[in-house]
Amino acid sequence: MARVLKGEALEKELQRLEEMRRFEREYAASGPVCGIDEAGRGPLAGPVAAAAVILPENARILRLNDSKKLSPKVRDELFEEIKEKAVAWSVGIASPARIDEINILQATYEAMREALAGLSVAPGVLLNDAVTIPGVSIPQVPIIKGDAKSLSIAAASILAKVTRDRMMEEYGNVFPGYGFEKHKGYGTAAHMEAIRQLGPCPIHRRTFLKNILETGEEG
Repeated sequence: MARVLKGEALEKELQRLEEMRRFEREYAASGPVCGIDEAGRGPLAGPVAAAAVILPENARILRLNDSKKLSPKVRDELFEEIKEKAVAWSVGIASPARIDEINILQATYEAMREALAGLSVAPGVLLNDAVTIPGVSIPQVPIIKGDAKSLSIAAASILAKVTRDRMMEEYGNVFPGYGFEKHKGYGTAAHMEAIRQLGPCPIHRRTFLKNILETGEEG
């Protein structure tokens, strides 16, 4: 159960959220403000996920923050609250095969465009975490470290992260021995050792493994 904030702690949290609403207020006149973020650009395995979220103008979602600053338990709780309170939300996925085919950056853009296409409400402006998405006609505002500065981008970061983490936990059951349920595909020592012992599995990004496999062969 979520910890209930009261008194001074609640006031401090509301003030923090209001500060994170700065970009949403600034671009409100452009129409629905949509935050976009991704999860999973760096791992050696699994898809990259991107989320697009339009929050109500006066959304109050306590603890909403950059997903990297939150515990898995809090992310899971906020995942449900964001979906419940959002005006519109959508998640796009690019597979490991697609990442190998067109490279991780282009696959990330593709997942972002897919997330945008899935929205039930058309955005007037996009707040992006540090990127400008090619092939999109909607005005875009790239914000460095946007997931810590914008409520909409923070919400998108949580939806993308939780969606991908849950997929990787399922892959842990489908492909046992790699530990996907623990490291989510990132290049931990245990993961790299499993690759050397078992070889790649169908969700590994072959373009990310070249150096690891060559090192293993030399050893």
